[in-house]
Parts: sequence; C-alpha cells; structure tokens
Amino acid sequence: MYNYPMYFARPVKANKKIGYILDFKKGDVNGDKIVDYVYLIGDKPYGDESPIRSNIRLRVIDGKTNKETIIRLKQNTGYNPTLFLGDFTGDKTDDILISMDSGGSGGYAYYYIYSFKDDQPNKIFDFEAFDEEYNYEVNYLDGYKVEVIAEEPGTRYILDITYKGEEYLSEIYDDECMLKEPISGWVNPLGGLYPIDFQRDGTYELYAEQRIAGRYNADGLGYVQTSLKWDGERFVPFYQTVGIYGEE
Repeated sequence: MYNYPMYFARPVKANKKIGYILDFKKGDVNGDKIVDYVYLIGDKPYGDESPIRSNIRLRVIDGKTNKETIIRLKQNTGYNPTLFLGDFTGDKTDDILISMDSGGSGGYAYYYIYSFKDDQPNKIFDFEAFDEEYNYEVNYLDGYKVEVIAEEPGTRYILDITYKGEEYLSEIYDDECMLKEPISGWVNPLGGLYPIDFQRDGTYELYAEQRIAGRYNADGLGYVQTSLKWDGERFVPFYQTVGIYGEE
C-alpha cells in the first residue's frame, strides 16, 4: 500500500492538485489511540519570494486506515499558516488549531479549531464568530482617561493614558484636563489566540487578544485579553482583563 505520510513528509511540491506542505503535525485526532497525520497544504501564488499563501486546506490522514479527509477553509489566504494539536474539549483527543496572519496593518489574524473525533470534522472555534460576539465601546473621558465597555461579559474598564505623554495629551485635552471634543476609539478584531493549559490538567484553554485603538489604528492604547474554556458546547469566557502599553 502506498504510504501517504512518508510521501507528504518530503518538503517538496507534490503536484498542482496537492500543493505545497505549509505545516505538518502528528497526533491522535480521531480518538482511536493511533497517531494520525495532519497537514496544512496550499499554494504560493507569487512564488517562494512572497510569504503569502492561498487556497489553504486542512488535510488529515488516518494513521490506521490511511483514509484521507480534506477540509477547505472559508478564509484560505494569509501569512504564516501554522498548526497546533492539543485537547481543547477534555475528551483526551487532540483537536486541530489553525492559525494564520492577515498581513494587514491592523494585526488581525485568522483562527479555526476543528475536532476530528471519530473521523467526524467539527469546527468548534471560528474567528469570525468570535469577532461578531465580542463587541466593545471605546470612549475618551475627561481627566486623561479612556473607558472600554465590553458587551460580553458585560464589563467596563477605565484606562489611565497619562503614559502617552504631554504632546499626545495636549492635542486632546485643554489645560483643565477636559476633552476639547468627544473622541471614540475601537477594539480591533482578534489579533492573537494562544493555547494555554491554565489548570495543568492536559486540557488547553484559549487566551484571546484584541488591540485597543484610539484616534486612529496606529494609536494603540492597549489590549483586551479574554481567556476562554470549553463548556461542552462552545468556548466561553472565564476571565478578562485589559492591559495598557508600557512607557514609550
């Protein structure tokens, strides 16, 4: 029988139909206690000189049967596509985290997590669903303060922006520390998603990071940091903080 894993382990372009190997991991993703082979494959539309990758697909090969499954991603173009295998649901079986950067100035990134238990692919995390669910208001306040209101989980944070410096503050505030005019900022879509085993029990949680912008995108104020865990049906927040930048 032709051995697929050995074939795909070679760092060469197989053919136009298969594409390039962008990343490779191995682990038990279907729960049969036998190592499976997981690949990200895709195209290099502008050659090796460009870091952008397109037509990115997830390819899973069953280590027991050599059965092959290909999953086409909705967002299938990006930079630095990578794989991580780990148990996010607590079923003692590896799930598949796919990460890729957008390459835009906003620092956005794209993330999917798939469960492959019993050879049934199931998307359990989607960055677009996360961005739709987690909404914020960002408003400058008198006294060198900025409020960040998180609709989910329903929390209000106050940032002290005196660290931004006199030149920055003088453009926004008068001599009485009052706003010269109303100013609103925003929170960017998901920019980082990191697997962390907070409890050290073999099950990974997620640490999500979103950048807070002030008057314009390059005017960074800090980050919203949300920790998520699997509740049996979806990832839910169990801890959230807001961090500011250090002194420049």
